[in-house]
Amino acid sequence: MTTTTINVNGMTCGHCEAAVKEELGALPGVTDVAVELNAGGDSPVTITSEKDLDEAAISAAVDEAGYEVK
Repeated sequence: MTTTTINVNGMTCGHCEAAVKEELGALPGVTDVAVELNAGGDSPVTITSEKDLDEAAISAAVDEAGYEVK
């Protein structure tokens, strides 16, 4: 298992958190997504996966949810 931690900007509530978790959770090999919501700032997101994830795929998933990787 591999863990990747990113910072996501723009999340302010549980709905935001759920949208990011859903998009990242849909990436192949992802087994868990944990968000430490920091409303109004950068929120750390830890992604657990079976193998290393492509940074572009992570950024695209977060973008699809409507947020930005910092």
